[in-house]
Amino acid sequence: MLSNELRQTLQKGLHDVNSDWTVPAAIINDPEVHDVERERIFGHAWVFLAHESEIPERGDYVVRYISEDQFIVCRDEGGEIRGHLNACRHRGMQVCRAEMGNTSHFRCPYHGWTYSNTGSLVGVPAGKDAYGNQLKKSDWNLRPMPNLASYKGLIFGSLDPHADSLEDYLGDLKFYLDIVLDRSDAGLQVVGAPQRWVIDANWKLGADNFVGDAYHTMMTHRSMVELGLAPPDPQFALYGEHIHTGHGHGLGIIGPPPGMPLPEFMGLPENIVEELERRLTPEQVEIFRPTAFIHGTVFPNLSIGNFLMGKDHLSAPTAFLTLRLWHPLGPDKMEVMSFFLVEKDAPDWFKDESYKSYLRTFGISGGFEQDDAENWRSITRVMGGQFAKTGELNYQMGRGVLEPDPNWTGPGEAYPLDYAEANQRNFLEYWMQLMLAESPLRDGNSNGSGTADASTPAAAKSKSPAKAEA
Repeated sequence: MLSNELRQTLQKGLHDVNSDWTVPAAIINDPEVHDVERERIFGHAWVFLAHESEIPERGDYVVRYISEDQFIVCRDEGGEIRGHLNACRHRGMQVCRAEMGNTSHFRCPYHGWTYSNTGSLVGVPAGKDAYGNQLKKSDWNLRPMPNLASYKGLIFGSLDPHADSLEDYLGDLKFYLDIVLDRSDAGLQVVGAPQRWVIDANWKLGADNFVGDAYHTMMTHRSMVELGLAPPDPQFALYGEHIHTGHGHGLGIIGPPPGMPLPEFMGLPENIVEELERRLTPEQVEIFRPTAFIHGTVFPNLSIGNFLMGKDHLSAPTAFLTLRLWHPLGPDKMEVMSFFLVEKDAPDWFKDESYKSYLRTFGISGGFEQDDAENWRSITRVMGGQFAKTGELNYQMGRGVLEPDPNWTGPGEAYPLDYAEANQRNFLEYWMQLMLAESPLRDGNSNGSGTADASTPAAAKSKSPAKAEA
């Protein structure tokens, strides 16, 4: 339930983001905002959970979160992907205490209720003696994820059983996701467990940074420029596109600046280039050909970075792909989950060099990561002040300067340089629309099929276990 004060703040913010191109500072670090987000953002949006390669075998599982709800994402004995609330139906105890592993069953450590990895309740200690014939096990399966679906290996969940399909939710962003996710015949694999760390910062700052902020690079990451790990031209983002596609999604695609020749297709191995030229559309191929950097955010809290960088100033740049999940732990704290992905059929030398480039730049101890985290901590700390919350933040970049690029061949609204804030405004406009909506915003209808095929998302409406085809 929104207080009148917050409702007025958001209503004014929704007006100002489109007229004055400003945003209320109060949205960054406020306990009430965080509480409403849990219901109106994370209670309805599609949220990234895992990559299919993390659970390749039957019995594999990982434990992931949507806001404060904890879910077991697993591949059952039939090979189907499922999502279960990690809570015993007897007293609510966690039935899975590990973050990842392989098992056919989950047993509650409190009283021993046991569930198969399909979510079915299969064992109750002293069941006949304690319950007689009154306990119908099929009524007490693990609670299924209300909506479960996947797109090109990315598994998403929604707590809204009537959510629009994942395909509809992603919309035109799929065109750009395919450039990153669908380049090879064998697909992508997550290497190792995701790195995880906590930052004393609001989750929206990470999403805002990746959705469209190339402007900070030359100041925030100046040391990386001096080390030769970022383009030396301070205007490098003038050679890119700034694109938003609706539902708060956005990305930037940047090519090499003049005088800094870089290989086509991010220098990917020859076999991957051959595959992507066959798999992608001609428009996607030509967009990707000169690209050196891709950054973006899938609303609300999944960001993507596909960058061509070296692990040090002496090394040739090597492309790497990372996913970042900004998991809110409070108004002033988030857990970051960072995934490294690489094409399964890439040569071993490329996998090794790509991983090293990722670790040195955007891993937990990477130089870029440390720079960004310090900014976000400082912003969150300052914006928690009583007087600070009464101000506005400037989102006017591009106003009176930029017009949509008429020559852009991809979908969405694109601007012909990545020094812009249209994506950030689009992200926060959609965020404020959801925060103000008394009922969820919908584009279509979910069909409730229960599969992880993105065209037919799961929408389990009964007590039967949710399942999803790989």
